[in-house]
Amino acid sequence: MVGKYKVITLCGSTRFKDEFLEVQKRLTLEGNIVISVGLFGHSGDDEVWTEGTKEMLDDMHKRKIDMADEIFVINKGGYVGESTRSEIKYAILTGKGVRYLEEPKHAFQKNQKT
Repeated sequence: MVGKYKVITLCGSTRFKDEFLEVQKRLTLEGNIVISVGLFGHSGDDEVWTEGTKEMLDDMHKRKIDMADEIFVINKGGYVGESTRSEIKYAILTGKGVRYLEEPKHAFQKNQKT
């Protein structure tokens, strides 16, 4: 497959760094352009927690969603935190598809699944 590629932005808690890397690899090999997080704050990238950086990264991630056709939520064990919930809502409001690593366990997520 050469030519038109779907663009997918990964969303989820940065505590799931290994899962982000695995999903990024799988989706890329399936012929997608994958946009991921730049830093893993909950997995050791302490720069995230300097003043103003987390807010910038959260806003930047919304711009990454703007660039995507859909988002793929890394929800290991069903976990979806506040930032990720915000990204899911934003994706839906902007007409993006939403897929999940694991079947959503909460009503909010099930209602938003595409």
